[in-house]
Amino acid sequence: MSSALVSLILAALVWIAVHIGIAGTRVRAAIVGAIGEGPFRGAFVIASFAVIYWLATSYHYAGEAQVLWLSPHWLRVVCMLLMLPALILFVGSVTVRNPTSVAGAKALSADNPARGILRVTRHPMLWSFAIWAAVHLIMVGTLGGLVFFGAFLIVALAGMPSIDAKIAKRDPQRWQAYAQVTSIVPFAAIAQKRNRFAFAEYGWWRVALALALWYLIAGMHQWLFHIPVWSLLLH
Repeated sequence: MSSALVSLILAALVWIAVHIGIAGTRVRAAIVGAIGEGPFRGAFVIASFAVIYWLATSYHYAGEAQVLWLSPHWLRVVCMLLMLPALILFVGSVTVRNPTSVAGAKALSADNPARGILRVTRHPMLWSFAIWAAVHLIMVGTLGGLVFFGAFLIVALAGMPSIDAKIAKRDPQRWQAYAQVTSIVPFAAIAQKRNRFAFAEYGWWRVALALALWYLIAGMHQWLFHIPVWSLLLH
């Protein structure tokens, strides 16, 4: 096992530990009690970016490490197309006040906090990251890719119930009302008649923005990673 792969595995474990072992746990509460909420958030952001840099550089130097599987062309096409709903979720998450976001405390006290993409899922950003990680994990098919993208996938999926528990503890009454009309699993609340799909609240402009980002990011893969996405999609 190469030193770069060992470094990648360690970075992945630290990424998971920082987000699952600290955020939303008693450890977080103890640190906040010692240094305050603001300094904690600042330190957490700095630590997150530092670990992302560690992950990215280790992944780069680890290379393919070991090929575990080769995805067929049809599956690669499906994965590429799945990035569009991932970006629709992401655009929706950053253009609406979300009670589950870092700065979402005030959003929970709104008259109707479950609007737009939040009718679909109360964790649109984490789902966008989860889809991104799963899609790339499948397409890359290497040991390095499994460790790198797997770390992001685990944190995204585990973060949803963790965030819910943290907010429920902070504001149980408002959270109960919000959770009653939303769901972690996309479209679950709508399927259970606890909410309704309201495309007008999302809007065509967000779909257009997500589509433009999808096109731009796909094109940038050739420039940044030397991966001809359009060739893979069309041939």
